[in-house]
Amino acid sequence: MSTPEITPVQAELARTPTDAAIPRTHHGKYWIEDWRPEDPDFWTEKGARIAKRNLIFSVFSEHIGFSVWSMWSVLVLFLGPEYGIDAAGKFLLTALPTLLGAVLRLPYTFAVGTFGGRNWTIVSALLLLIPTVGIAIVLQPGVSYGTLLFVACLAGVGGGNFASSMTNINAFYPARLKGWALGINAGGGNIGVPVVQIVGLLILATIGAGHPRVLALVYLPLIIAAAIGSAVRMNNLTEMRNAKHAMRDVAKQAHTWIISLLYIGTFGSFIGFSFAFGQVLQVQFADVFATPVRAAYLTFIGPLIGSLIRPVGGILADRLGGARVSFVNFVAMALGAVVVLVASMMQSLPLYLVGFIMLFTFSGVGNGSVYKMIPAIFRAKSGLEITRHGADPAASMAKSQRYAGALIGIAGAVGAFGGVLVNLAFRQSFLATKSAEAAYIAFIVFYAVCFVVTWYVYLRASARRLDGV
Repeated sequence: MSTPEITPVQAELARTPTDAAIPRTHHGKYWIEDWRPEDPDFWTEKGARIAKRNLIFSVFSEHIGFSVWSMWSVLVLFLGPEYGIDAAGKFLLTALPTLLGAVLRLPYTFAVGTFGGRNWTIVSALLLLIPTVGIAIVLQPGVSYGTLLFVACLAGVGGGNFASSMTNINAFYPARLKGWALGINAGGGNIGVPVVQIVGLLILATIGAGHPRVLALVYLPLIIAAAIGSAVRMNNLTEMRNAKHAMRDVAKQAHTWIISLLYIGTFGSFIGFSFAFGQVLQVQFADVFATPVRAAYLTFIGPLIGSLIRPVGGILADRLGGARVSFVNFVAMALGAVVVLVASMMQSLPLYLVGFIMLFTFSGVGNGSVYKMIPAIFRAKSGLEITRHGADPAASMAKSQRYAGALIGIAGAVGAFGGVLVNLAFRQSFLATKSAEAAYIAFIVFYAVCFVVTWYVYLRASARRLDGV
């Protein structure tokens, strides 16, 4: 299994002599100083067993992180008239966790190399207690809106877990298994979004909308279990270190910001719609979804489809090329947004659901195809350096993969910020026009920009075109 959040060549060769930090020696049962996953004998004898154990607890911790990050997409369904918050105010409550999560992805990327994979997994899991305990304490009628905004913002720590988890698991597996391992890791984490929505649905259906704090209480023991499991069963690798200057250098590349723009359109759409879908249903079709539980019955379907279909984008990109798949995919997303806009104007719920399922489906496929473009871009640039300028092949390939790993961190952060833009677009649309139609038009225009940029940079016949992207 693979997902758009990963690539098999993620910084595999990034550890070149010029990037190496001063060697560190750690003594303790949880530190591994001899780790050779590319050695078949070592891997068969003990490497596979250790890596699998770390993968299991990494998936568990990241899954809980995604659930906490997206918890407010469920909690806003509990906020009835007694809370005095309108639709625009609820969209802001879901936008803030997305924003902080996007920002934290960058430092979380480097935390594993600084503190150790096991150590940071424990810390990042325990940090999830802060927003969860905050929800359990303050979420009741009479609480000020400012307090809710603050507590919602804290949930962003769950969004950072993905970056550190992927960086850590990448180091445990040999190149031939990275796609599978990172796919399991990312997929298990992403599914935390629909899972927390299903848990919220069960609470709404059983004990009612008057008990939103129960959702947080359900996750408290799971967070503690994730931290304890990581402490007991995971390991640190002494070889983990951060490549110096890679992110600074790759930030100077134009392709970095082009890919980040495209990833706003795919992952930004996925996470933004995941957070906002339930609210939009309640506002757009208030007569049908008069109670939160009715909206909750549909809220999880889109994120679940988007999570499960992610490998398809990578598979298609492997066969057809990432740029081609991304181009067609953005056209399909624009059409999906057109369907949603028409359905909104007609007040047709069935057509509306069809349009949103299209958006979730193609955002998942697009995540795979856009991320597959990253290593292809730097492989192509490496090939040009070797053939045209006589660059050393090993050094050029090492640099290309170091840049690919850094770009994954930047694109992941910028893409997550796209989720903020989605929620803010809905908020502004409802404030200005009392409907979401202006937001849908904005989405159509943005997807059109994405497919035009994809064609112009990566598909158009040009002397500067990179082959194989």
